[in-house]
Amino acid sequence: MNESAAANESLAELSVTSWVEAEALNGNGSLALSSPSSSSSSSLLDFPVNPWDIMLCLSGTVIACENAIVVAIIFYTPTLRTPMFVLIGSLATADLLAGVGLILNFVFQYVISSETISLITVGFLVASFTASISSLLAITVDRYLSLYNALTYVSEKTLHYVHLMLVGAWGASLGLGLLPVLGWNCLDDAESCSIVRPLRRANVTLLAGSFFVIFALMLSLYLRICKIVCRHAHQIALQQHFFAASHYVATKKGVSTLAIILGTFGASWLPFAVYCLVGEREYPAVYTYATLLPATYNSMINPIIYAYRNAEIQRSIYVLFCGCFHANVSYRSRSPSEV
Repeated sequence: MNESAAANESLAELSVTSWVEAEALNGNGSLALSSPSSSSSSSLLDFPVNPWDIMLCLSGTVIACENAIVVAIIFYTPTLRTPMFVLIGSLATADLLAGVGLILNFVFQYVISSETISLITVGFLVASFTASISSLLAITVDRYLSLYNALTYVSEKTLHYVHLMLVGAWGASLGLGLLPVLGWNCLDDAESCSIVRPLRRANVTLLAGSFFVIFALMLSLYLRICKIVCRHAHQIALQQHFFAASHYVATKKGVSTLAIILGTFGASWLPFAVYCLVGEREYPAVYTYATLLPATYNSMINPIIYAYRNAEIQRSIYVLFCGCFHANVSYRSRSPSEV
């Protein structure tokens, strides 16, 4: 009897110790993605660094590097001050911040672990990704207005409207990011936690609902743009003017680019948005990681679609790198006396 009681007591102590260790791993991280099951808890205990966190950090590094180049080129090129490039700069800035947020989340999760940092990091990521999605909507609105009011589009008034639109988009994104920091979190009520701790289920539902509203607006504007393009094509078929044809070619290219954007945007974010609505925090964390990681790829693809395919930005990149290369070659070709 005494041996059986001692064995039961040691088994109970071992279970409590394992539970405390698992809670320490899942509760203090900067971004604890759902509550892992017993199998996932044991796997987290076996590996000191979660491979999913490594992939998110690598994704954030690529995102930050790509978009930092775009932001620098637009900022230091005086000719890139039109409404279109202002919007592209806003998108690149938001994606750059999102990439930095993913890197900081990894660092703080495994180096500095505290509830305050967890709230700040999650709020930073929410604000950055929301600003990225809002910038995509602003670009779609700008594309629609440039076709609907083609004659009066290029003006100082348009640039003023673009700035107001971006102020509203970034203001709303900052407000959504501040919600968990200002108290709308589940740190004091574990039952209200969502698949992304420390966000509440209501908070995640709000973010997912906002995504579906923005996606519906983008689809509606895209359909309107297609109607305008079809009307332009009919007019060109009747007139066959050279300038009208060149305008149609440019418009068709812009519409195809917008289709690629909408396709990649939906494919990247829809799985995570749907999972935010139907997922429960008791689900294994791998489900959340598997839907969140593709969502980060949208910020990785955005600079390729918007910036690096643009002829003016390509020219600026060429001038920048070739200028540095020629300057380095001319410096090396000087004789010591000339230096």
